Amino acid sequence: MGFREITMTDVREVLRRWQSGQSAREIARNGVADRKTAGRYIEAALGCGLASDSELTDGVVAEVAQRVQARPLAAVSAPRQELEVQRTRIERWLGGDPPLRLVRVHELLARDGICIAYTTLRRFAHDKLGWRERPVTVRVDDPPPADEAQIDFGEMGLVVDDEGRRRKLWVLVVTLSMSRYMFVWPTFLQTCSALIEGLEAAWLFFGGVIKRVVPDNMTSAVVRPHATEPVLNRAFLEYAQWRGFFVDPARVRHPQDKPRVENQVAYVRERWFAGEKFRADLKELREAATGWCRDVAGARVHGTTRRVPREVYELEERPHMIALREGTFDVPTWTKAKVHPDHHAQIARGLYSLPTRFIGKTLDARADRISVRFYLGGEMIKLHSRVAPGKRSTDPNDYPVGKADYALRSVDKLKARASEHGEHVGALAERLLSGPLPWGRMRQGYALLRLCDRYGAARVDALCERSLSFDVIDVSRIERMLKSAQKVESDASANGKIVRLPESRFARDVSAFATIRRDRSRGQGGGQ
Repeated sequence: MGFREITMTDVREVLRRWQSGQSAREIARNGVADRKTAGRYIEAALGCGLASDSELTDGVVAEVAQRVQARPLAAVSAPRQELEVQRTRIERWLGGDPPLRLVRVHELLARDGICIAYTTLRRFAHDKLGWRERPVTVRVDDPPPADEAQIDFGEMGLVVDDEGRRRKLWVLVVTLSMSRYMFVWPTFLQTCSALIEGLEAAWLFFGGVIKRVVPDNMTSAVVRPHATEPVLNRAFLEYAQWRGFFVDPARVRHPQDKPRVENQVAYVRERWFAGEKFRADLKELREAATGWCRDVAGARVHGTTRRVPREVYELEERPHMIALREGTFDVPTWTKAKVHPDHHAQIARGLYSLPTRFIGKTLDARADRISVRFYLGGEMIKLHSRVAPGKRSTDPNDYPVGKADYALRSVDKLKARASEHGEHVGALAERLLSGPLPWGRMRQGYALLRLCDRYGAARVDALCERSLSFDVIDVSRIERMLKSAQKVESDASANGKIVRLPESRFARDVSAFATIRRDRSRGQGGGQ
């Protein structure tokens, strides 16, 4: 009979028939094994001390099979022996920093006169040195109910809108690892807002929130990938904290970290999208995807678990899901903002003031729909209400002392400061800044205050009184009058026409200049 492989079951059958009294020839006649083959197994059974009444245990059958099927080890070939001599050098080359390629190792050996076929060297490096040995993988058991969801973005293809433009369609696939129940969310974007929008729709579809999410290294969720210390997108991390789940990103180029969603992208593309004529209408696409997830993908018998995902989810996983909290998450935007010399930083084309000590520094800024927060390290240093693009939010306390009024164009504050320098200075400022457009004359008002500081409030107040009497509201004219008077005084002082008296001229008491002296003693004596 022709060659056939003898299995353990065949060996057991040969031994069982031999114990029942059949010869090797009879065993061959019944088609169990060749006569010579059966004879070798019978001879090996006798060598193991097996009798007709002995029990055929698995150990006994394996021992008999080993005696027959064992082959002597082939002699080591000359090339292999030569490679064993060079084993230390080859290990050093392949394990160096940086490691050499095997082709280079082959060249170095040939240069030293060791002519070995490259295929022989490759087999030696693989078998003896573990070179490019495929890693051993194990099947990870399913997590507990409601413990894990794996998510990934997948490209579906092109859809055409009503204007004839073609757009690339993506889907966010969310697969529950235990039940294999999944949700599909079509989208044109892969931003953090789109990711959060898709997850919110997924939690509504499932009726609860999972405890742990395993995303791919998408930039909308992971800013800097790392095997042990990944840096998450701040907005996505805030959303995870708000919803109450943990984020455990997969490693870069390790699809086996999320196998339960990895193959689902191709499944969704083939079974939901391919062959359909969808328009670029997200509402229509999302309704179709949700129905397909519930009635087709969720109602099939899964190829691995051999169970219906939707039924498993409803019975075993849904009772353990985290309850949905009320409200809508306001997706923030985190960015870097530099404080400019005008005390303001720009966020989303809006301007926000910060104190003087932060000028020139770059801060972390968090903006949502209602507020803008600035952080230096972990400390929040400023909070503003959100303003529209082109507008500004300014806190007067952020400016140095005396600069806030000028920056904010406060007409009332300018009038109040002028009144502090004199009644007529305040009256002139009131006349100057009255009218429909007072901001156009604020520079003159500040010039009036500077004149008070330079020439003295009393002089400026006197000139303001004179100007008001002639109904002349002109700060420049008052300045010219002050400069002219100062020049006259300077020239007169230089020519000696103005004599400055010493300060001690009238240092005596006023009683020294009295014209009638009162004698206290005569007054007391009564007119002697």
